[in-house]
Amino acid sequence: MESVFYLKYGFYAVAAIAVIATLLVIVQSNPVHALLYLIVSLLAIAVVFYLLGAPFAAALEVIIYAGAILVLFVFVIMMLNVGADAVAAERHLLRAGAWVGPLVLTAALLAELVYVLVVTEGRLPGSAAIESKTVGVALFGPYLLGVELASMLLLSGLVGACHLGRHWNARGRKTEEV
Repeated sequence: MESVFYLKYGFYAVAAIAVIATLLVIVQSNPVHALLYLIVSLLAIAVVFYLLGAPFAAALEVIIYAGAILVLFVFVIMMLNVGADAVAAERHLLRAGAWVGPLVLTAALLAELVYVLVVTEGRLPGSAAIESKTVGVALFGPYLLGVELASMLLLSGLVGACHLGRHWNARGRKTEEV
C-alpha cells in the first residue's frame, strides 16, 4: 500500500515538472536555454515511464531523445551561428540567474529518482523486463520501413541545417562565417 502512495504522488510530482519544463521551453527566447528545459522535460518523461513500470522505455527516452536528438539540435544551433549578440544576451542571462530554473527542476527529478530507487530497491511492483533482442527484432522486422523512414528524415534535417549554416557569395562559393 505504501509503494502505491509513493508511486502516485511521485508520478504527480514528475508530471508537474515535465509540464513546467515544457512550458518554459515554449516561452524561452534563447534557443540554448530552451534546449536545456527540453532536456529536463524529456528526463521527466523518462521518470514517468519508469514509474509506470516501463524501465526499458525510460532508458530509450533518455538515450534516443535526451541524448541523440538533442545533441543534433545543439549542432544545428551551433551551425546557424546566431552571432555575438546572442552570446552577450546569454552571458547577461547567466549573470541574472537564468540557470536557477533548470537546476531546481533537475535537482527535483534527481531526488525523486533516487528516492524511488531507494524505496523500491530498483524494482517496481508489476514491472516486467523487456529484452533488447526483442526490441531489435521488432524494429528490424515488421517496423523496418518506419525505422528507415525516420533515419531518412533525420538525415534530411541534418543536411538542411548544414545548408542553412553556410554563407555563400555571388559566385556560389562558401565564404567565411559571419
